[in-house]
Amino acid sequence: MPYSDPRIVALYDALNPAGPDTAFYLALAGSARHVVDLGCGTGLLACELAERGYRVTGIDPSREMLRIARRRAGGDRVNWIEGDAGALPFAGAADLLVMTGHVAQIFLDDASLLATLMAARRALRPGGRIAFESRNPAARAWEDWTPDRSRRRIAAADGRIVDVWQERHAAPDPDATGRVAFTTHYRFCADGETLRADSELRLRARDELARLLTQAGFAHIEWYGDWNRAPVEATSRELIAVAR
Repeated sequence: MPYSDPRIVALYDALNPAGPDTAFYLALAGSARHVVDLGCGTGLLACELAERGYRVTGIDPSREMLRIARRRAGGDRVNWIEGDAGALPFAGAADLLVMTGHVAQIFLDDASLLATLMAARRALRPGGRIAFESRNPAARAWEDWTPDRSRRRIAAADGRIVDVWQERHAAPDPDATGRVAFTTHYRFCADGETLRADSELRLRARDELARLLTQAGFAHIEWYGDWNRAPVEATSRELIAVAR
């Protein structure tokens, strides 16, 4: 797993800084008392919520991610749990449960995503909401996951300069399966060392996500195609679901 390697985890914040998605989820918290961040990563959102006075539980299977999360400002105010959706009973009832960073895409089969959504439903108080986003397959984001189109240079927290790029595999076929396999390359410019991390994601259409949410017990779903709450259109890059 890429996020078990501390050298790759150390680059995560530089590759995924706070942005419009962070602002969206912060605003969504509203009057919630307890927010659960499932797949919290390095804790950027969880710690910001805690700094604003919310009770927050952050859950992630990566020990290295949580090591960084605990050191953030506000990290001492968050209840951190190493685990996956199976740890939700230990978090306590939530008013809002979020899965950010396209976490929903890591579930390659419907059964595993459905199990996670059902666990989330049980973890919510009556009237509580789940919110997450997934890339809209109609936007064909994977076409940009090539060395030429995806290459970028970042500065790590320790000052090291790193070139990062993706290289999509020929199989499986995203058009036929919704699944995309690719390798991310991390080249450290100072010494030329290059790390590789293989990944595979599943991009589901809105009707597929809606079906799974309904099966999990969520009766009302709001959909957005962008972080400014624009409606979903054919060309929308995101499918953002807020369900109760």
